[in-house]
Amino acid sequence: MSEDLVDWTGGEEAIVFQTCTACGHVQYFHRAFCAACGTGGPREERASGRGTVYAASLVCRAATPVTRAHVPYNILLVDCAEGFRMMAHGENGLSIGDAVTASFRPFAGKLVPYFTKEP
Repeated sequence: MSEDLVDWTGGEEAIVFQTCTACGHVQYFHRAFCAACGTGGPREERASGRGTVYAASLVCRAATPVTRAHVPYNILLVDCAEGFRMMAHGENGLSIGDAVTASFRPFAGKLVPYFTKEP
């Protein structure tokens, strides 16, 4: 396995995905093995941050007191250019099919991916 790359879950402004060296399966969140074929040591790569909105949900009711300051906020499912789908925050008003690009913003004390519409 390659050296582990650090992503937004470790405080870096990056999205890291894995590709299986045996079957080519692309997966997102870090695992020690391929979820499709079970081969150990998938290769880690940094994502481009580009994708397409698959689904969007506007949150208008805070789940916790710390998230109350962010209401309303948009939660997205994004089909990333590299072939994996991820959940992330995004600007309000995004629609299914919109081309988006990731940046990173603070949310409830943590740095999170934040998608905006491509011009």
